[in-house]
Amino acid sequence: MSSLNDKLAAALSSREKRHIRRRLPVSASPVLPSADFTSNDYLSLATSSTLRTNFQRALSTAPQILGSGGSRLLVPAPAHVALESRLERFFGAEKALLFNSGFDANVAFFSAIPQPGDVVLYDEHIHASVHDGMGASRVDSSSLVKFPHNSVTALKRSLRKLLHERDDLRDGRASAFVAVESLYSMDGTFAPLHEIVHCVEELLPRGNGYVIVDEAHATGIYGPQGRGMVAALGLEGRVLARLHTFGKALGGSGAVILTTELIRDYLLNYARPLIYTTTLTYANIIAVECAFDMLENGSAEVLAMHLLDLSRYFLELLRPHLQSAAPELLCLPGHLRTDDHKDPTNTPSDPFFPPPTPIIPLLTPHPHSLAAHLASLPQPLFTKAITWPTVPVGTSRVRVCLHAGHTRDDVKKLVDGIVDWVQAWLTREREVARQWLNVAEGEGVGVWMESKL
Repeated sequence: MSSLNDKLAAALSSREKRHIRRRLPVSASPVLPSADFTSNDYLSLATSSTLRTNFQRALSTAPQILGSGGSRLLVPAPAHVALESRLERFFGAEKALLFNSGFDANVAFFSAIPQPGDVVLYDEHIHASVHDGMGASRVDSSSLVKFPHNSVTALKRSLRKLLHERDDLRDGRASAFVAVESLYSMDGTFAPLHEIVHCVEELLPRGNGYVIVDEAHATGIYGPQGRGMVAALGLEGRVLARLHTFGKALGGSGAVILTTELIRDYLLNYARPLIYTTTLTYANIIAVECAFDMLENGSAEVLAMHLLDLSRYFLELLRPHLQSAAPELLCLPGHLRTDDHKDPTNTPSDPFFPPPTPIIPLLTPHPHSLAAHLASLPQPLFTKAITWPTVPVGTSRVRVCLHAGHTRDDVKKLVDGIVDWVQAWLTREREVARQWLNVAEGEGVGVWMESKL
């Protein structure tokens, strides 16, 4: 084991030296909701007294709440079937199939559905679970094609190249899958779904082009009753599959794939992450049912509207301060730097696209310093430093996630903390520059040396 231990320790040491070693967050006490700017609890349902009360009431009357008995293929699960039927009606989908997580759902779909000879085109910022699914698939690695983030032009170029090279794609014997997220978790950007769907339909008129949309970070926030961006844009009948998760805005656990009856049947037979695992517990199912009650009765929509208002307010407060800061120290990504960040390629049917986002990256080469500063305030604020390999090299950031449970005062405290860090950093830089200038001029060398000892 010594050789193995040495190799594992060396790998971790390498990450430590590069400041990219991952660790579990530590807190002596639970993080207050008002101080939580890092979790994906966008609608604050995980701390909702309403959802908690409804969940406890439902548990008290449910015939089964513990365990689930095993795999969906091993034991009958009437509660799971009832939830799937409800989700089919709610989302207007042909069929729904539950999974233990969004990760499992993506791995299941992309490992099983694309067939030998097919191609998968994917956005460069697609979730790691899609990569794992593609890697486990029977699609040749040369047929897994990455395109630049949200670039419909690049997607068209890649599709045209494939069509030029491959008769089977042109005549419909092979299929092309396009994998995107409606809202990207690290950047807060929205996929131009209208343009992507139109591109696929235009270039693959035989119907052998398929769009798959991961709605994990849009579920509950966007679209009618929180049905997601696909529903908001009226594209339900033009995408092959949608993934919705329950563990972010909905305060639960698990996920669902919305797709056709044929694909659902195929996944039941070939999707290993579904077949060879114990399914969601009955308590999980009950919690999800209670969360969807809040989507359907409109109470979650009120939370979503407040959340998006907070996003606008946060940016309105922060932008003026960043104008005087060096962009190489801290800046917003391009799509959030001004109010006027609407996509010029919008169609008349979606003039308000993209909407505000609760995911706001603060780009900085010093994310750990900023996150540590916010956590050290008299009233600590918890954010997350994100570095490579989670995001590309040179795009380190502090990822801010706003929640419906926040107030404007909470948001202002966050902005004040960010501004304090910028000012403190610039003050230190000016002091260091002044001291170096003294050294260069031969003045105060003794004082300089003494200060370094």
